[in-house]
Formats: sequence, structure tokens, C-alpha cells
Amino acid sequence: MRALTEQDIRNSFVNCSKGEAKRLAIPRDLAERPWDDLDFLGWRDPGAPDRSYLVTERGDGLVGVTLRFPSSRRGFLHRSMCSLCLTTHPGNGVSLMTARKAGAAGREGNSVGVYMCTDLACSLYVRGKKTPESGSRMEESLTTEEQIARTTGHLSAFLDKLYA
Repeated sequence: MRALTEQDIRNSFVNCSKGEAKRLAIPRDLAERPWDDLDFLGWRDPGAPDRSYLVTERGDGLVGVTLRFPSSRRGFLHRSMCSLCLTTHPGNGVSLMTARKAGAAGREGNSVGVYMCTDLACSLYVRGKKTPESGSRMEESLTTEEQIARTTGHLSAFLDKLYA
């Protein structure tokens, strides 16, 4: 993924108003992000524990999505798997992220959801740059490049639902 500026990020959102995009919290460490290892930029809102954001390159531009997830904590005996990168995590390491649909459907309250790594570090888990805390990645016969393609395909399928 190419390095993004604050303005790139704010202009990319498809499921919130321009005013909401202008007010959302942008990461302050954009210059330090491992852009070459990211398929998407994902971050949690430090001021809103139930809100996260995701921005990715798609087609001819950027697509940014506001996400919500339950802030309740589950017990650490429960394990869940991210449906994007297939990493397993204990407890609250995977969350159902819901996104308001784009356009009129979103204004009517329609949304779509996907189970994702709560820390939004899917790209780093797939590349082996980050290890899940007390979780694991399945041993696979796919190459890293094939796993990256699968993860981006799952993300693309989720984003397609925003417009359906």
C-alpha cells in the first residue's frame, strides 16, 4: 500500500458524512507505518472504544470505512478466527465489525458486518510480521503471496457489500 496523508484518509470515507470524516481521529504515526507490509490501514479510535476505521486502495482510488464493534469483553477461554486473514485469537481478539452501507441504504440504517482482528493488523499477521497474543495462525500450504491475495479478496468481498 502507498503511504497516505491525513487528507487522503479524510477524503476516502464512503459511509459517513464529510463532517464526520473531518472530525474523526487520524493516527499521528502515519510516517512510521510499515506501508509496504499493509494491504489496508486500520486503526481504533482512541476517544471512542467502539469505533475503528479502515482505508484501502481499491480500483482507481481509496475507500475508507467507519466500523463499529461491541465494546464488551468476552472470556479468554473463547477463541475466534478472523474471516479476513484466518488468524485465531482468544477472548476479544476478533470482533464483529459492522459498517453502515454507503449511500441511501446506509442513511436508512442498513449495515454489513465481518469478523476481523480487533487490532486490524491482518496484513502483519499474514506476513508473519506480528504474532497474535496467545493465538495462532494455521499452518498452510499456500505461499505468503497467496495468503495475501486471499485476505485482500475477503476484504474486497466485504467492501462490495457496502454498495449492494
